Amino acid sequence: MAFVALTKPRIIELLLVSTVPTMVVADHGVPSIWLIIATVIGGTLAAGGANAYNMYIDRDIDALMERTKNRPLVTGEVSPREALVFATAIEIASFVWLWGFVNLLSAVLAVAATLFYVFIYTVWLKRTSKSNIVIGGAAGAAPVLIGWSAVTNSLGWEPILLFAIIFYWTPPHFWALAIRYRDDYAAADVPMLPVVESIRTVATRILIYTVALWALTLAFAPVGGMGVIYIVSAVVLGGIFTAMAVQVLRNPEPKLAMKMFGYSISYITLLFGAMALDEIVRNGV
Repeated sequence: MAFVALTKPRIIELLLVSTVPTMVVADHGVPSIWLIIATVIGGTLAAGGANAYNMYIDRDIDALMERTKNRPLVTGEVSPREALVFATAIEIASFVWLWGFVNLLSAVLAVAATLFYVFIYTVWLKRTSKSNIVIGGAAGAAPVLIGWSAVTNSLGWEPILLFAIIFYWTPPHFWALAIRYRDDYAAADVPMLPVVESIRTVATRILIYTVALWALTLAFAPVGGMGVIYIVSAVVLGGIFTAMAVQVLRNPEPKLAMKMFGYSISYITLLFGAMALDEIVRNGV
């Protein structure tokens, strides 16, 4: 179980929430079950390897934070060498699997996302820049590109816009959590935005990104050829998300921030679920 914990399963689940619906939209229906399974397995291995590398690199600061002090590398359940070997092994397995059972483009995108997450976000930006999670969010947006390319073996404006949706969702999602764990990040000297800026500034940024996200989800309707199920869902879900961001701006206390963080997970799950349902209903699958 310690090695499973290295992969951060909850984060992987969140990433895969966007992958399968994207495949449905790209296929204008439901792709073959085998293709879905193969893509999910490859994506899981890639994300798991990236997260294991992240824990290997961050084991020093994880020991300083209450939220992460029980991670396997901190407690000694897994040695640094074991973690590094494990991460490398499943990353190689991911590339070989995706290339063999999906396509080369998807395999390359998965590796590129891992390299970006490990070297650009974890090694460089996380400890040096308050924009760490903004730029680093690109890695978390990669699953939609992988899902789309798995079906079409190509990319286009639709997956690029889906990428932008996840990219703009990530900062308000993560900053809400960072407000709650502000002291943790300060103790580890990690310049997350709530540590280096006032909470009001953070709340303002959250609102700006949430409004931009709402606009992007509505823009996807004509670009992706979405129908009424998706449009209504995007309007309602985005309206609730924006209202919560306004509430946090008015009263930026940790309790409200965590309420928004919890909703942000439901939001992205329901949005992409509505996207897939819309596609299936309109095409009579």
